[in-house]
Amino acid sequence: MQRFTNKTIVVAGAGRDIGRACAVRFAQEGANVVLTYNGAAEGAAAAVADIEKLGRSAVAIKADLTNEAEVEAAISAATDKFGAIHGLVHVAGGMIARKTIAEMDEAFWHQVLNVNLTSLFLTTKAALPKMAKGGAIVTFSSQAGRDGGGPGAIAYATSKGAVMTFTRGLSKEVGPDIRVNAVCPGMISTTFHDTFTKPEVRERVAGATSLKREGVSEDVASLVAFLASDDAAYITGACYDINGGVLYS
Repeated sequence: MQRFTNKTIVVAGAGRDIGRACAVRFAQEGANVVLTYNGAAEGAAAAVADIEKLGRSAVAIKADLTNEAEVEAAISAATDKFGAIHGLVHVAGGMIARKTIAEMDEAFWHQVLNVNLTSLFLTTKAALPKMAKGGAIVTFSSQAGRDGGGPGAIAYATSKGAVMTFTRGLSKEVGPDIRVNAVCPGMISTTFHDTFTKPEVRERVAGATSLKREGVSEDVASLVAFLASDDAAYITGACYDINGGVLYS
């Protein structure tokens, strides 16, 4: 499929794992891709190389997406190179650390909300004036936003629940010109879970899914590409679970 020929997609947070898989998937379907990264410079550079091998154009831009000036500079660089933006995928975020309410201070609380929620607000605000009508935004929530997350994940889960609310509200504000949807990944085999989830927990969660496995980044990229494409032309304000068949009580 070539659903994104002659289109420009910005993938915010594309230096590794799901973000990188999304960037490559869009290129496979014909898009020129703008990747932002903060700490994952090598991964972003490798993704650009992979995209160029596909015959598409790509640029990687370093930006702290919690800093308004850096966000605006990144979006300006994207449009200077490629023109209008047809899709924005905001993958950037993280847990920072597992901390209970008793363990965290106000600074940590704000740090987690900033990296997951404020970065989305700033990136969206900067990109919207540059987006073509008929474009799409895909945000990233999490299964934690649905069920509250595991031990020590309350700040992360709260921020991801807010991403879903942001998505629904934004879809009303920018429709009918722009569609906005969220994906809510469960246990996906990524650096995130390598860092924050114990192997025995991963095994138990994967075993509880209907498909009896962890997801991979490419699974999520397929859903993101669908939501950003015209195949999803009548879908907006939705939050899609991708977790192998886990249900919530």
